[in-house]
Amino acid sequence: MVKVLFYSLPECDFEEVLRYAGAGKTSDGKNEDMAEIVKECTEEAKIVRGRVCFEKYKISVENGKVKFPFAEIESESLSKNLSGCSSAVVFAATVGIGIDRLIRKYGSTDTVKALFMQAIGTERVEALCDTFCRDLSEKVKRNGYSLKPRFSPGYGDLSLDVQKKITEATQCAKNIGVTLNDGMLMSPSKSVTAIVGLYKGEER
Repeated sequence: MVKVLFYSLPECDFEEVLRYAGAGKTSDGKNEDMAEIVKECTEEAKIVRGRVCFEKYKISVENGKVKFPFAEIESESLSKNLSGCSSAVVFAATVGIGIDRLIRKYGSTDTVKALFMQAIGTERVEALCDTFCRDLSEKVKRNGYSLKPRFSPGYGDLSLDVQKKITEATQCAKNIGVTLNDGMLMSPSKSVTAIVGLYKGEER
């Protein structure tokens, strides 16, 4: 059964926001010229909340293919990532439509703020995925398992079309309001689908 979690996110990472915005940084790790703008944008972006829906499945990996109960996925990259795993968690995550509204709000009036809202949205959904995976890691450790790095459609040779399989398996439209168009783009835009392998033993 698909499970749904709700998250209040940690504070924005200033340097990560600058990195996603392509703004660079000074030698001491901060860009003072941009600091005030980023602060204003992050204050507005505090409206975002994280939501994740997920399910764990038994898998088998053989000859460059990964077999899930809901699909057989052909990908050398994913097969390598899930090597040694007997199960995997499939999830969809989003920080909601609020950040999209802020991006649109500034898109025609303040291009710098629009750029930083885009960067903040990316940082927020990445922070959400990292938080979910940390929590999941702590949970599976109790049973002697560890996690492989999360792997999303578009990484390596894993087709973006796999997003359709993941959104269907997680029922994310119903569970967290994430939909997928014919071009495999998600709405809200700051959303992610991913696969995380579980293997027996200590993290390596």
